[in-house]
Amino acid sequence: MIEEYLYYSTFSGIMACWIVFALTFFLRKRAPASGESKRDNKAFAGIFLEACGFSLIWIFRRKGYLLAESAGTFVAAIVSLLAVTLAVASVWLVMSAIRHLGKQWAVAARVVEDHRLITDGPYGIVRNPIYTGMLGMLVATGITVSHWWALIPACALFWIGTIIRVRAEERLLKDTFGTEFEAYAARVPSLIPGVY
Repeated sequence: MIEEYLYYSTFSGIMACWIVFALTFFLRKRAPASGESKRDNKAFAGIFLEACGFSLIWIFRRKGYLLAESAGTFVAAIVSLLAVTLAVASVWLVMSAIRHLGKQWAVAARVVEDHRLITDGPYGIVRNPIYTGMLGMLVATGITVSHWWALIPACALFWIGTIIRVRAEERLLKDTFGTEFEAYAARVPSLIPGVY
């Protein structure tokens, strides 16, 4: 009974975070169209791999809360709390990053006219906070709904896709901002503080 409540409350928390995550993109204020000066379409391969990572989590969804059965209710409650906390922090990071980017945000790797190098807010923590938030959502969701053996390749696919996207986007920023971007990249980690 406790395990079932734990599972459904955690699942509900994660799903609420997914709803807010999606609404962050769909309800954002659209800036006036601005001319695109540079684009790198190679980043779309990264988007495909990230999507494959998320798909693995849902394809290999488990029934019930196996963690409670294998590790005990106390450990499962701690992991549940961590998963929901990670999801909430990830959504906050993505919302804050999109707000800071404003009209410069796009799915495509591009630079627009009058593009500014954003280095404050979440961009002072990591250079790619949207991807960091997406990784957090992947892990939080995987812990909650998927098998551990599916979470590992899901994270690997997502990581490879994200590296492809980051390299494409940062190549454009380096071409546009030169030493200003290089100084920023030397000071702020790409995705995970203290790791990468």
